[in-house]
Formats: sequence, C-alpha cells, structure tokens
Amino acid sequence: MRARDAWSRGLTCAFALLGGLAFGAGAQQRYGIGQPATPALVAAWTIDIAPDGRNLPAGSATIARGKAVYEDRCVACHGAKGEGGLGDRLVGGQGTLASASPVKTVGSYWPYATTLFDYIRRAMPFNAPHTLTDEEVYAATGYVLFLNGLVPNGATVDADLVRSVTMPNRGGFVSDPRPDVK
Repeated sequence: MRARDAWSRGLTCAFALLGGLAFGAGAQQRYGIGQPATPALVAAWTIDIAPDGRNLPAGSATIARGKAVYEDRCVACHGAKGEGGLGDRLVGGQGTLASASPVKTVGSYWPYATTLFDYIRRAMPFNAPHTLTDEEVYAATGYVLFLNGLVPNGATVDADLVRSVTMPNRGGFVSDPRPDVK
C-alpha cells in the first residue's frame, strides 16, 4: 500500500470516528434519549449476590408460597416438577456428572444456593426478568431447592437458609487461580 493511500484511509477513519462521536452526543440532546446514571439508578441494578451470600436482601417466604410462585411464574417453562420443557430441567441428575450422560440441573450441578437466588432474581421469569419481589425470589428459590430434596417442606426460606444449603456439587468447581480475579 502506498503511503498516500494509508494516510487517506487513516484520515477517513478519523473523520468517521469524530462524526460518530458527534452524532452520538448530538443524538442524546436532539432526541432526548437516555438519562444520567444516578447513584439511585445504579443501585437498583447492583443486585449481585456473592457465593457466600453477601448482598442477600431482607425477606423470607415459605415453601408453600414457593409452590404458588413456581406454578404461577415458572411451570410454563420448567414443568410441573422441574422436569424441564421450554426451559431447562431444574431437578434430578444427582450422581450423573461423572457418567457418560451427565444431567446438569440445579440439584446436581450448581455449586451454591446463593447462585440460584441471584439467577432467579436477575433473569427470571424469562419473559419478564427482574420483576419478582425479593420474597417471591426467596419463595421460588426455596421451592426449587425443596424439589431437589435440599430443604424440608416446612422450611422458611431466608438469607440464612440460602447461605446454609450445601449443594451436592459444591466441591466440583475449581477457583480461578488468577490473583486479580476475586
């Protein structure tokens, strides 16, 4: 490539970049799109739950309430007893991970009950994520754990219970050895 062609292409890319930046800034002003990310808006979406249960919210629910939430919001995708359908299978598979046909479910594969709470809270139900109340998330979490035989039927599901559940595959994962990854 000749130097003149390289210079011309570089200049064209620079103008395109500047034009794109100007259009992006102008689009927000011209069309009134978006709003500043205030601390309150950011806090509403900062909902991650650590494996040890840090950031679990206040609240609680019963397994009976969990069954009602599950039947109302989960059964269409995950089946009446967590057997799967449009959505993933949630129940069963214990003892199959080392087999030729592993069945990866909440009860067989997931390492922490806190991860289940976090996932339901941020991603379920599929057609309306982030719409369940914290109590409904505790309810659904407890019911799925109950279906997997990990909590008793009469349990009250709250942060302490979710933290205390020892999932069957808790030891089946290896920590990331990189020092910069927490």
